[in-house]
Amino acid sequence: MTMTTMNEAMIEKTRDIERIAVIGGGSWGTALAGLLAANGNDTVLWAYEPELVTEINANHTNSLYLPGIYLHPTLACTGDLEEAVRGRSIVLLVTPVQVMRGVLKQLAPHIAPDAIIANASKGIELETLQTVSQICGELLGDTALSRYVALSGPTFAREVAQELPSLIVAASRNADASGRVQTAFSCPCLRVYTNSDVIGVELGGAVKNVIAIAAGICDGLGFGHNARAALITRGLAEMNRLGQAMGAQAATFAGLAGMGDLVLTCTGDLSRNRTVGFKLGQGMKLAEILAEMRMVAEGVKSAESVYQLSRRLGVEMPIVEKTFEILHEDKPARQAVIELMARGLKAEG
Repeated sequence: MTMTTMNEAMIEKTRDIERIAVIGGGSWGTALAGLLAANGNDTVLWAYEPELVTEINANHTNSLYLPGIYLHPTLACTGDLEEAVRGRSIVLLVTPVQVMRGVLKQLAPHIAPDAIIANASKGIELETLQTVSQICGELLGDTALSRYVALSGPTFAREVAQELPSLIVAASRNADASGRVQTAFSCPCLRVYTNSDVIGVELGGAVKNVIAIAAGICDGLGFGHNARAALITRGLAEMNRLGQAMGAQAATFAGLAGMGDLVLTCTGDLSRNRTVGFKLGQGMKLAEILAEMRMVAEGVKSAESVYQLSRRLGVEMPIVEKTFEILHEDKPARQAVIELMARGLKAEG
């Protein structure tokens, strides 16, 4: 019995079927849409590229962002945002955070008034320094925010699409909303935990991408395992400090959305953010690196937004600061590491 067959057998016994719109046809949106369809949910994926809409509907593949993966045949794809969300019980946002506001403005008039708004994108908006939940609250109102669910955890899109075992967390102030998302996503290859700390889960997803670029830089410079382990540990401390300043729970950063996602993104070869850092450490220029990439490395923009947010709140985040300087002020990577190591001596904390 295949994983998909096991999914379908479990669905028949345990869950109500949701009508779900997935907004974003990149690798992560496509992987999640395929999983949701395989779980028996009535699922439609919105994609920006017309050729991608045609390919998914005709061939059940996404060769642009998830090559070699066959999607569940019941998954439909559309290029029309209104059509995608009309009458849907769950709207899952998976577009890059820096374009999220524009997409939400188009979606807002068409989302059902009782729909759950879930988000699986990671980052902080550069212009406003807002998380996605804050953007949703501003554009959709407090009632929509009360049904908001943040999804995060140590997951690479390709491994989820391949039905390899993965774990995520669904965070919401509304236990019914997070419970429905948990049920819609859960299957033998994906275990979903619930959580009430929305801001902590969002910050973990944003900061870990910045630390992953720093980890890649260390690896590209050939600094070894000691340096990488130390950087991950101190990066977690920075994440926690920012979270505490914004009212997050410390326990969140010891869990899937904090330490789990941080370790994966800093060490996994499938990590786009680590890859950016690795190439920077090897001497490539950022513009060259980004020109080679089709998919977005959120940490590049998040390095600036997280750095600016830390300055606004008076939170010390030296790794984030040096990563920002390397990315956006052209500081030599080796010089940035020397400056980090030369900081004043202090107690760990």
